[in-house]
Amino acid sequence: MIWVISRFIVEAYKKVSDSGKDKIVEKTGVNSSIMTIPDSGCVMENGASCLPCTPEEEKKIVTDLRNESERNLKEGNLYFVISSSWFRKWERYVGIDGDENLIGNQSSDSRHINGASSVVAERPGPMDNSDIVENGSDSDIKGNDIQLRRMLMEGQDYVLVPQGVWEKLHGWYKGGPELPRKMILQGVYHKKFDVEVYPLCLKLIDSRDESQSTIWLSRKASLTELFQKVCALKGIEQDKVRIWDYFNKRKYAQLSVSNKTLEESNLQMDQDILLELVDGHQSSKIGMDSTGNDLALVSLEPSRSPLTIAGGPTLSNGHSGYRSNLYPGSSLGSGLADMDDGFEACNSARKVEKGGLAGLQNLGNTCFMNSALQCLVHTPPLVEYFLKDYRAEINTDNPLGMHGELALAFGDLLRKLWSSGRTAIAPRVFKGKLARFAPQFSGYNQHDSQELLAFLLDGLHEDLNRVKQKPYIEMKDSDGRPDEEVAAECWKNHKARNDSVIVDVCQGQYKSTLVCPVCSKISITFDPFMYLSLPLPSTITRTMTVTVFYGDGSRLPMSFTVSVLKNGFCKDLLLALGTACGLKSDESLMLAEVYENKIYRYLEMPLEPLASIKDDEQIVAFRFQKKEIGKTRLVIFHRWQEKAELFGTPLVTYLVADQSSGADIEAAVSKVLSPFKKISSAKAHVGKENGILLDGLDEECSCSDAQSVENAELEGTSCRDLSIPLRLTDDRVMNFNAFKKDTLFESGKIIGKLLRVVLDWTDKEQELYDSSYLKDIPEVYKAGLAAKKTRQEAISLSSCLDAFLIEEPLGPDDMWYCPRCKEHRQAIKKLDLWMLPEIIVFHLKRFTYGRYLKNKIDTFVNFPIHDLDLSKYVMSKDGQSYLYELYAISNHYGGLGGGHYTAYAKLIDENRWYHFDDSHVSAVDESDIKTSAAYLLFYKRVRSESKVEAGEASHSHSIS
Repeated sequence: MIWVISRFIVEAYKKVSDSGKDKIVEKTGVNSSIMTIPDSGCVMENGASCLPCTPEEEKKIVTDLRNESERNLKEGNLYFVISSSWFRKWERYVGIDGDENLIGNQSSDSRHINGASSVVAERPGPMDNSDIVENGSDSDIKGNDIQLRRMLMEGQDYVLVPQGVWEKLHGWYKGGPELPRKMILQGVYHKKFDVEVYPLCLKLIDSRDESQSTIWLSRKASLTELFQKVCALKGIEQDKVRIWDYFNKRKYAQLSVSNKTLEESNLQMDQDILLELVDGHQSSKIGMDSTGNDLALVSLEPSRSPLTIAGGPTLSNGHSGYRSNLYPGSSLGSGLADMDDGFEACNSARKVEKGGLAGLQNLGNTCFMNSALQCLVHTPPLVEYFLKDYRAEINTDNPLGMHGELALAFGDLLRKLWSSGRTAIAPRVFKGKLARFAPQFSGYNQHDSQELLAFLLDGLHEDLNRVKQKPYIEMKDSDGRPDEEVAAECWKNHKARNDSVIVDVCQGQYKSTLVCPVCSKISITFDPFMYLSLPLPSTITRTMTVTVFYGDGSRLPMSFTVSVLKNGFCKDLLLALGTACGLKSDESLMLAEVYENKIYRYLEMPLEPLASIKDDEQIVAFRFQKKEIGKTRLVIFHRWQEKAELFGTPLVTYLVADQSSGADIEAAVSKVLSPFKKISSAKAHVGKENGILLDGLDEECSCSDAQSVENAELEGTSCRDLSIPLRLTDDRVMNFNAFKKDTLFESGKIIGKLLRVVLDWTDKEQELYDSSYLKDIPEVYKAGLAAKKTRQEAISLSSCLDAFLIEEPLGPDDMWYCPRCKEHRQAIKKLDLWMLPEIIVFHLKRFTYGRYLKNKIDTFVNFPIHDLDLSKYVMSKDGQSYLYELYAISNHYGGLGGGHYTAYAKLIDENRWYHFDDSHVSAVDESDIKTSAAYLLFYKRVRSESKVEAGEASHSHSIS
C-alpha cells in the first residue's frame, strides 16, 4: 500500500533524460528537499532521483540491455555477479517464470492463462550478495577486496549480468556488495568469450621475512602485470626483484618480465610464488636444501631401472633418456619450463619402485581430469604406444588437431606416471595445454570426466592422424545393398581420412537405421564410435498413469500405470495400456485429456508425441468395441443442479443405431452409469446366492431380487430407467435443452456425429451413485510416489545396452530430413553394434540437466568384471572375440558440481586393483570396485588365443 501511494506521488513528476539517468522535475507545491520512496530504494534529493518503474518496464529495460550486450561481446567487458536467490525474486516480480531466460519469451499453457501465473510477486528488497561471498554481508567492501565463496555454480548459486543491467538494478534496488568480473577470450583455435568469475589467487612469500600476501590477478594477465603488482605491494623497484614459480614450496622456474600470461606460465590457483631481492639481502634460506644449496634446478632424468608396465613392454634403458624436448622444434617447448612437478623426484638416488602407481595432484577442482587420465594411462595399448618413439606419427599440419601439442603433453605425462614410482605428479603443463585448446576446461570449476575423455580421445586422434591430406569422399546411399558391403565401404572411407592409434584401438562401428513414419523411407548408415553413452532405463522412459473407463458400463473405471519411451507417441501409450488392461482383439481404446471437468482434447492421432502430455495432466481412456467406432459418439457431462457447476470426468459411449431416440440416449447413459450404483448388503446377498457378483466391478444394475437381475441381463433395459434429469448441451456446455423420449436423432444429421448431454445431479442421485470414481482421477505422474519405488532398484549393464539399442522415435528437437518427403520427420531410430574395438568405454549417463536443476541418478548398475560377453549384441561376424575384461573405472561421488571423481585401475601384470584419489594411491580388493559411483567403464578385449590356451573351458557369462 505504501508503495502504491508513493507511485501516486511520483505521478506528480515529469521524466526528463539527463546523461542516461531518470530525473524528475517537481510540478506540485510539495515542499520537501528529500523524499524517500519506501521499498523502492530510491531517494529524491532536490527533486532528482531514479524513478521506480513498473515490473513490465523493468523487465523490458533489462532484456534490451542484455540483448545489446550479447551483440557487443568483446574482451574486457564488465559483468557483475548477483546471488541467484535475490535474482529469482526479481524474476518472479517482473513475471519471468523459472524456465524462461531474460532474452527468451515466456511460455504459457493456453489452459492456464488465468491460473497461478497471474499472481503478482512482491517487489524484492535491496540486492543481497552476502550468501555468495567470503566476507559476509559487508556491502561497503569493494569488489576487488571481496571474494566469492568457492565451488559456486552459475545458474544455481549466482547469475552474471552485463554492466548496464547491474547499474539499472543497483539504481532501482541499491544493495550489494558489487562483484565485477571481466570477460576474457579463451582458446587458440576455437576461441570463445567467458567471464572470469574466479581470478587467479597467488600466495606471495617474501624471502626476507617469510611473510605471506595474497594477490588476485586474471589468468590472462601478463607476467609484467604480476611484477608491477608485487613491486607496488612491497614498495620495491622492479629491477631489484626476482620472482620464482614456487609450486609445492620448490623453486620450479624463475619468472621474467614479459607479455607471457600467467596461464601460459602454468601458474595455478592458490599456489605460492617466491619474492627475492637481486642484491642478495634476503635473510632466509627459503629455496635451499639442508646443505644450503639452491633447489631451483634438479635432475629430471627418470630411473634407468626396468619398470614393468601393465599390458605393455618393459621400460628399459631405451627410454631412460626421455625428456620433454624429445622432439626438436615442437611447440611443446623444451627443458624445465614444460616438465610437470613431481617428476624431479625420479633421480638415480631414489629407491626403484614399480611404475603406474603415481597419483596426480589436484590443481583446483581437477579431480575430473585426474580420474579420466588415470583410466587412459592404464589402458594397455596406449601405454605400449606412448612408451615407444611415436614422433614420426605426430601430425603438426592437421587443421583439426592441436599441432601435436596435446599428444606430446599426454605422452610426457604418461611416461612420468610410469617412471616416478609413487611420487605424485602435478599435471600443470598438461592442464595448460588443455586450457589452450579446450577453453571449456580452463579455470577452476568442476567438469565432467566423460566430456574430457571425449575431447582427449578426439584430440589425440587428430594429433596422431597418419593421414596428412584427407581425400574428399562422396558418401553413397545403401540402396538396398547387403549390410556387409555397405559397412565395409563406410569403414574403408573412414580409414582413408582417419588413421591413428586411437582408431586402431578405440573405434568401433555401429549400424544406424532411420524409418520415416509417413512414407516408410529407410535410411541405413554405418558410423564409427569411440565410446558408447548408455542411458539408464529410467532416463529414456517415463511412467504414465491413465484411468480406463468402460464404454459399455461393464466395470468401474480402473487406473493403470505403464512405462513408455519419453520420445514415444500415443500409439506406444495405447499399446502399453492395452497390454496392462487386457484389451481384446475386437476392442479399442481412445485417449482424452480432462481439464476443468471437460474433455480438453482427444488424443486420436497415433503419432501424437507423448511429450505433449504433461505430468500434471489427467488422461483417461475409453474402452469400446471396434465395431462401435464411427457411430455417433455420446459425451456425458456431470453438473451439480444446485450450484449449476460441472464436476467429475465426462463419460463417453456410442449410439450404435443409425437412428436413435431420446429413450435410446437415456438407456445408453443408464448403462454407462450402472457400475457407479450403490448396492445394499441385502441386494449383494441376493446376487451372490444366484452366482452373480455385485461388488461394483461386474454389476450391471441394482435389482430387488435375483430374478430381476437375470431379466435385466436378458432384456438389457428393464432396470435402467434413468432417474437423473438429462439435457442436451453444446460444445462449451453453456446452453441446455430438454428432449423427449420419442425425439429422434438421425446419425447422418448430427454434426460431427457427436452428441453432448448433461446429467443434473442432486443430493438424491448422490445417495444412489458413488460419484467419487468420477472425481478422483490421478494425474499422469506423481514424482514422490515413483521415487520411492525406484530409488533403490538396481539395474544391469545389459539393460542399459538394451535401452541404448532400443527402437525409438527421434526427439522433437532432433528431426530427420526425409529425402522422399522433402520434410523433417520424427523418424524411428534403431542402433545396432556392427564392429567392436579392442578397448570399449561405456559411459553411464547419470546426469540430467535443466536451467536451474542438475540431477544425478545414483542407481547401482551391476556390471561384470570378467567375461563380459557382447556377442549377442554384434551383428557382424568377423571372427573376433567379443569377450571383454574390465580394467579401469572412473567414479563420481556426490552431486554434480560439488561432487568428487576418483578412479579404479588394474595393473594387468600384477593382477591387482588400485584406487586413485588424486595424489593418494592405495590397493583395493576387486570385490570392492563395483559401486553406485561407477560412471565410465573401461573394458579390453580378451584375445581368442588366451581362450584357446585356457582350453576354452573357462566359464563365461553374459552381462544380463
